[in-house]
Amino acid sequence: MSPEVAVVGAAMTQFGDREAWIGDLLAEAGRACLADAGVDPAAVEHLLIARASGEYQGQSGLANRLAGELGVEPAYAEGVDQTSAAGGAGVYEAWQSVASGASELTLLVGGEKMTHESTARLSDQLAAITHPAEYKHGVTMPAFAGLAARAYLDRYDAPRESLAEVAVKNHENGVDNPNAHFQRAIDVETALTSPVVADPLRLYDFCPISDGSAALAVTTVERARELTDEFARLAGVAGATDTHAVHERADPLALDAVATAGRRALSRADRTTDDVDVVELHDMFTILEFLQLEALGLADRGEAWRDTRTGRTARDGDLPVNTSGGLKSKGHPIAASGVAQVVELFEQVTGQAGPRQVDADVGLASNLGGFGNCSVATVIEAVE
Repeated sequence: MSPEVAVVGAAMTQFGDREAWIGDLLAEAGRACLADAGVDPAAVEHLLIARASGEYQGQSGLANRLAGELGVEPAYAEGVDQTSAAGGAGVYEAWQSVASGASELTLLVGGEKMTHESTARLSDQLAAITHPAEYKHGVTMPAFAGLAARAYLDRYDAPRESLAEVAVKNHENGVDNPNAHFQRAIDVETALTSPVVADPLRLYDFCPISDGSAALAVTTVERARELTDEFARLAGVAGATDTHAVHERADPLALDAVATAGRRALSRADRTTDDVDVVELHDMFTILEFLQLEALGLADRGEAWRDTRTGRTARDGDLPVNTSGGLKSKGHPIAASGVAQVVELFEQVTGQAGPRQVDADVGLASNLGGFGNCSVATVIEAVE
C-alpha cells in the first residue's frame, strides 16, 4: 500500500518587483520552508524546481545549484517544466515521489524572476505557449481572455461589473497577505475605468508581472507525525490536458482539462465538491475565476458570476475563493504560482492564515497552463 502523503512545511517569499537574482529567490523560499518544517537539509532526498521554461536568466542547471545553496546534497535534483502550470506539476511530482516510496522527504521550490523583462517581451514569450496556428496570427493570452470574457458575458447575460467584482474581492484579500504583490484595495469604478487591454477586459482584470518563489516540504503522514503537530494531508493531486489549439475546442468556455483534473484529484482524495471549504484558482485574468469554478463543478454553468455578486466566493462567504489574493493581487511569478496556491491552502487548513483565516478543513487548488491547455488540481486537508 502506498504511504499517505503530507505537507509539513510551506513558505513563500515576498512577491513583487524584487532585485534578487532567481537563484537567491529560490533559496530564500527553500530555506524558509525547511525551517518551517523543522527538518535538517541533509534529510531531503528529492529536490524539485518548478520552472516555466528550461532556463532562468540565461542559465540552466539551477536544480543542482540550488541543492548546493540549501545544503541538501546528495539529494536527487531535477526541474519540472510545464509552462504556467509548472507549480502545480511540481506539486504532482512531489506527491508522486513520496507516494511511490522513492523519497521520504521531498522539497519543492517554484520561482520566477520576471520584472527585469519588458512587458512586450514577456507578452511574446507567454504567447509562444499558444498553438503555432494561433501564434502566427498574433493571438496572445490577453486576447484569448478578452474573447472568452466577451463570449461569456454575451452568452449568460452577465453584467460587466461582475468581472470587476472579482478583481475587487481578490485585491481585498491581498490586503491581508503580507507577501502579496498588491496590498491595496480597489473599487468597482477603478476597475471599470482602468485602461482597456483586451476588450472587454481592462488593466485591473489582469494579474501583475511579479518576481518571487514558494516552497513545500512533502513527506509521509507517518513521518509528519514525528516532526510536527501542524501538518496537512496531501490527499489528492491530478493533472490533465486539453486541445492545444483553443479554436478547435467544441466550447472555448468549457475548460475540460480543469474539469478532468479536478474530478480525478477529488476522487483520489475520496472527496466531492460538497466537501471543499476553500479554493485557490488561477485567476491570471478575472474571467478565469468564473470558468474554473464552473469547470470544477463548484458552480453551475453560466452561474459563477452570480456567486461573486452575492458574496458566496468572498472570504466570509460559503465558498471562499482566492483568500491569498489570487494571482490577481498576490502576483504571478509563473512557476511559483501553483506552489503558492498550496502554501495558502496549507495555512488555511492548519489554522495559520492569520487575518485571512476561514473555517476550512478541505482546500482545492487549480493551476492552469496556457488558456486551459493543461491543468493540475490539488486537494489538501486537515488532519485530526
